[in-house]
Amino acid sequence: MWDVVQAFPAGALVGFTLGGLVLNFAPGADVFFATACGIQGGPRAGVMAGLGVGLGVVMHVTLAALGLSALVAAQPGALAAIRWLGAGYLLWLAVKSWRAGAGDGTARGVVSPWKAVRRGFLSNALNPKPVLFLLAFLPQFTNPGYGPIWQQVVLLGGIFAFTGTLVTMGYGWVAGVLKHALSARMGVVNKIAALLFGGLAAKLALA
Repeated sequence: MWDVVQAFPAGALVGFTLGGLVLNFAPGADVFFATACGIQGGPRAGVMAGLGVGLGVVMHVTLAALGLSALVAAQPGALAAIRWLGAGYLLWLAVKSWRAGAGDGTARGVVSPWKAVRRGFLSNALNPKPVLFLLAFLPQFTNPGYGPIWQQVVLLGGIFAFTGTLVTMGYGWVAGVLKHALSARMGVVNKIAALLFGGLAAKLALA
């Protein structure tokens, strides 16, 4: 692996990292999910949801390195099943958030930080788009002359997962801070979170 790192031109790694950051900062499903968790559970829940999303990306990178992502992408039925499972999961979160109501001002959609991690992981793992993204984005920066392709995928995927996790955690933290500012209006906060989850479910189902 160290040989691959040394073989990569510094310019290529910098270009890949910057390109990944642009994609990470652009609001997407992962960002909206961490934001919704932060709105409901506060800064810590938002951060932990972002961490869970990052772990989901690590899983996708691992599958890509093993070649399984290409196999799944070649099977439309498998991608469709994953997409519908993900949409159903997000819809369940939306319904749960909508029913949460105002509570006593301390209600939270994510009961514990570790539950936020699990939800973040499932949200990303059940989204087939990361599979297609990795297959479309990473290969553009690989070169057989740098070493084994699977090691290059691990290297580049690791960079993307690390930067993406930090960005998503940041979004979750900011949303959590805003949640505390809106704590007197928890009914509205839960409804906003429900709309975010529901919107993600619809976007995933109709993709």
